[in-house]
Amino acid sequence: MKKAYILFTLLLSCVTLGAQDPDSRDKSRYAVNNFDEDDHYTMYQPYETVSVEEPKGRKVKNVILMIGDGMGLEQLSAAWICNGRSLNIIDNFPSTGIQWTYSANRLVTDSAAAGTALATGSKTKNGKIAMSPDDEVLETLSEYAKSKGKKTGTSVVCRICDATPAVFSTHAAHRDSLYNITAQFVDSGLDFLFGGGLKWWENRPDGRDLTAEVESKGYTFVKDIDALEAVESTPVIALTAYKELPPALDRGDVHQASVRKALELLDCKEGFFLMVEGSCIDDYGHANKVGFVMEEIFDFDRTVGTVLEWAAEDGETLVVVTADHATGGMTLLAGSVKDQKVSVNFSNTGHNGVAIPVFAWGPHSEDFVGTYENAELSERIKKLIK
Repeated sequence: MKKAYILFTLLLSCVTLGAQDPDSRDKSRYAVNNFDEDDHYTMYQPYETVSVEEPKGRKVKNVILMIGDGMGLEQLSAAWICNGRSLNIIDNFPSTGIQWTYSANRLVTDSAAAGTALATGSKTKNGKIAMSPDDEVLETLSEYAKSKGKKTGTSVVCRICDATPAVFSTHAAHRDSLYNITAQFVDSGLDFLFGGGLKWWENRPDGRDLTAEVESKGYTFVKDIDALEAVESTPVIALTAYKELPPALDRGDVHQASVRKALELLDCKEGFFLMVEGSCIDDYGHANKVGFVMEEIFDFDRTVGTVLEWAAEDGETLVVVTADHATGGMTLLAGSVKDQKVSVNFSNTGHNGVAIPVFAWGPHSEDFVGTYENAELSERIKKLIK
């Protein structure tokens, strides 16, 4: 009788725990990718990477900066192993460098300070959005490219008011002023904007109707990828989620589709600057969930493949891929190259101060070889925007 009671209690506990999913996600959707343990991951369905050659020309008409938020070399190493020793980021880029990520006041940066350095060429204090340590407005790469007559765009899978998308088009003394940051996109001059963040766009406490405001300025505003696909000209803003977009396995190829549309709409005689972020690698690094980290990297890497194929046909596009910092203190402890699996340890739920790789492809890619500050990376890009 006692054994029967214990067995019943254990079964009841399993049912109760199964019903209390802290992430409110349907874990069955991820079962095929071994998401049952947060420190183990096995890749059962690797994807094909692209193979492209650099153009021979030296002209840089377009610049595409792709940022994997929280994507350090440790995360890339694990992803490379799991996808059968193959990633678009690793396999196609002939020029590599290393950038230091510390901010103006901390060895360990946050996304706001690191993003500001990448966007403006100036280091700042943690928490600041495209502003100096003394709160002076800093010109961003998007703003500079606009001044040169180029079209500009941003495509992310997080809220548009998050640190990385914000630092390329807005300015704020602190990253938490989300309503203020969101409102600045109305006058940002961006030709293309894709991401989430309807929470800070609609039903605002200040009563502003941002949709009406951007439409009065000639923007097309849409809320889903199908509507975006139908848009034929810029400027356009597409916000398809209340906060962040769904996890990679739920959203499918939405980010690749948005970037393809961005390339279609931004392509012009004068050229363009486009920032693309794999935003949620960082989120799941903070949560110490290696499976979700891997899937976000794979989604970002497939987006890199989409960009490279387009750029190879264009012949005048520089593509730079990097990160703002690494997240989770992740260590690759064990696994199998043959079986495409990894076992990891997360030492914390924050960022770290380890240097970050830079990958460059296209005309003048060799300009990004070497070891330099994250702010210097921005300056090297700026010199090529003419």
